[in-house]
Amino acid sequence: LSASLVVYEHRSRLERSLQKERGEHKKTKEDFLVYKLEAQEALNKEKQDSMNRYGALSSQHKILKNQHEDVKKQLLDLQLQHNSLKLEHRKTLETHSQKYAQLQQEKDSEVTNLQDTVFKLREESKLLRKAHQEVHSQLLSAQ
Repeated sequence: LSASLVVYEHRSRLERSLQKERGEHKKTKEDFLVYKLEAQEALNKEKQDSMNRYGALSSQHKILKNQHEDVKKQLLDLQLQHNSLKLEHRKTLETHSQKYAQLQQEKDSEVTNLQDTVFKLREESKLLRKAHQEVHSQLLSAQ
């Protein structure tokens, strides 16, 4: 009877211990499920945030890429315009240089002609003075 009682007590303790372990296991399982759900929700939220950020960055990338293309087009247009203006400037400069050289040559020619005319007029003036002097002296001798 005493041995039965010891076995019964031992069995009773084991059953309580088993019940306690089952309760703890059930609680741990529930805690794990809650943790798993929370972790899954956090993961999903983080995934959604990442997708939103990716979408925003992708949109920004497209905008910047388009702006880059526009700036490249503007640069090419400005380079073409610059080259055109440079060529036009060179032609205009050449035309002006030729015109300046022609005007300089005309001026030099005109200056030379005027100097010749002045020289001729001085010579003529000397001759006229000389003739006037002769006429004057003839008049004086005739008087």
